[in-house]
Amino acid sequence: MHLHKQHIVISKYSITTKRSIVMDSHTQNENPPKLKVHLVTCTDSAEFRVLSESLTRASVVGLDAEWQPVRRTFPRVSVLQIACGESTVFVLDFLSLPLSSLSEPLRELFVSPDILKLGFGFKQDLVYLSSTFCSHGGFDKVEPYLDIKSVYNHLQHSKKHASNSNQSKSLSTICGEVLGFTLSKELQCSDWSCRPLTEEQITYAAMDAHILLDVFKVFQAKVVKEGDVILESTVLSNPDASLGLKDLFRNHDISDKVLRAQCREALAIVRATTCSDVSQIIPLAEGMIQKSSCWVTVPMDEVLLKVVKKYGEKILLKKSDRKPKSSKKKGKKQSLINGIRKENHFEKLGWQGTSPWDPLVGGNGSPKFLCDVMVEGLAKHLRCVGIDAAVPYSKKPEPRMLIEQAQKEKRVILTRDAKLLRHDYLTENQIYRVKSLLKNEQLLEVIETFQLKINEDKLMSRCTKCNGTFIQKPLTTEEAIEAAKGFQRIPNCLFNKNLEFWQCMDCHQLYWEGTQYHNAVQKFIDICKLSD
Repeated sequence: MHLHKQHIVISKYSITTKRSIVMDSHTQNENPPKLKVHLVTCTDSAEFRVLSESLTRASVVGLDAEWQPVRRTFPRVSVLQIACGESTVFVLDFLSLPLSSLSEPLRELFVSPDILKLGFGFKQDLVYLSSTFCSHGGFDKVEPYLDIKSVYNHLQHSKKHASNSNQSKSLSTICGEVLGFTLSKELQCSDWSCRPLTEEQITYAAMDAHILLDVFKVFQAKVVKEGDVILESTVLSNPDASLGLKDLFRNHDISDKVLRAQCREALAIVRATTCSDVSQIIPLAEGMIQKSSCWVTVPMDEVLLKVVKKYGEKILLKKSDRKPKSSKKKGKKQSLINGIRKENHFEKLGWQGTSPWDPLVGGNGSPKFLCDVMVEGLAKHLRCVGIDAAVPYSKKPEPRMLIEQAQKEKRVILTRDAKLLRHDYLTENQIYRVKSLLKNEQLLEVIETFQLKINEDKLMSRCTKCNGTFIQKPLTTEEAIEAAKGFQRIPNCLFNKNLEFWQCMDCHQLYWEGTQYHNAVQKFIDICKLSD
C-alpha cells in the first residue's frame, strides 16, 4: 500500500542527566551516555529508513513502551522505544504512525532469531502493545528475550540476595548499582497521549530504552570473563565461500554460518539499492517469487549466540493475558470522613487549616515536610531553598510507619500516591498530594500552597544528602583535609584557591563554594524568581 507523504518534524537530542547538587562535592558517579534520538512519526520518512537500516545490523536491541493509564481496560500504547547500537534510539510515535504498516515489521522484530530483545518487565508492555494492535493481529511472543531483572540477579554473587533484590529493585536503582548513575522517573506518569511530545518526554523515553543495552554490556563482559560462555574456534572450510551471491542462492546445501551471514548481508544491500517499499517482492531463485522480509537481519556472532542459548528467555502471551483483569477490591469498603470518601475529601480540600509546625499547635514555626519515594527529587529541591524536607526511615516503608514518622516529627507528608490519602491513620492537615510532575513545578506548587518564605540567604543552607544543617563557622583548607581523612576525597585543584569549606553536622559531608554551587544558587534564584 502506498503511503502518502506527510510533513514530519525530525528531532535529535543530546541527552544528559541533570543532577541536583547543592555545592561541589566529589563523586565517583559517571555521567550518562549522550544519545542520538530519532523521533519517527511517519513510515515514509528518512527516520524510518534509518531505523530499518539499523535493524539490519543490530544483534541486540532495547525495548520499552509508554502509555497513558486508564481504568478497567488495557491502555493504548503511545510510544515504543527501540535502542540500537552504541548511541542511537528510535522513538516511534504510535499516535502519528499508521499501525497497519507497523504490525508486520514489529512482529518480525519480536520473533527474529538474529536479534536479542532486552526489556525490563516487558511482558506487561507486550500485553498493552498486543491490545493496541488488536485489529491488526496483535502480538503473542517475543524471543529470544532477556529481562534486565534476570541480568541483575546474575550480576549478584549471592542467589539469595539476588532473589530479594528482584522484588524491590527498580530500573533506576539497578542502573545506579551497575552503571554508577541513576535514572529520573519523574516523567513516567506524564501525559503520553498529549501531542506534541515534549523534549523532556522524548529524552526520558530514549534513556529508559538505551540503558538496557549498557547494563547488558556489563553482564556480557562478566559472563565471558568468568568462562560462563565457552568459545569455540570456527574453521572456514566451506568451498563455497568464494562464490558470488547468485551462486549462493542456487546452492541449497549451505550450512556454514559465515556463508549465511554473507548471503543476508548481500541481500540487504540488494534491497537497499533497489527499493524502499516494504511490500515489494524480490526474486530469490529461478521461477520463485517471495515477499521480502521487512527487516533482513544478520545472524548473531558466536559469543552472543552462546549467551542467548544459555540465558535467553521467551515471552509467550496466553489468551488470559490478553483480557483486562477485574479488580478484586470492588467490595472493599472505603474509609469515610462524615460520609465522604477520604481520598476525595483531601483532594477537594487541597490544603486548609493549621500546619503541624504552627506554634499554636506546639510547633516551632519552621516548615517541615516528609517526602515519600514518589517525590524524593522534590525533597532535594526543598533542601536547596533551605526548607527542612526529610525522607522515610526505610526505603519501602509501610503507610502506617510513614504516618507515624510524620506525627512524631510534626511534618506534612508530600506524596503523589492517591492510595495513601485514604489511610485510616491519617488526620486532618497531615498530608498533601502534589499535582505537578516535574521537580521545579512541584517546588513552586509547595511554596505557593504552604505560603513558604524563600530568600536568597537561605539557598544551599541544608545538606542535600541527609537534610542536615551546616556548621556555623566555615572550615579552612587544612581543617577540611583533616575532616575528610578516610571519609571523603577533596580534589587537589582546590587547595590553592583559598576556598571556604562547610560540613554537615549530621552526616559530616564536606561542601565548598565552587562553580557548581554558584550555578545551583542562580538556578533556584531563577526558579523562585527571587531577583524580581
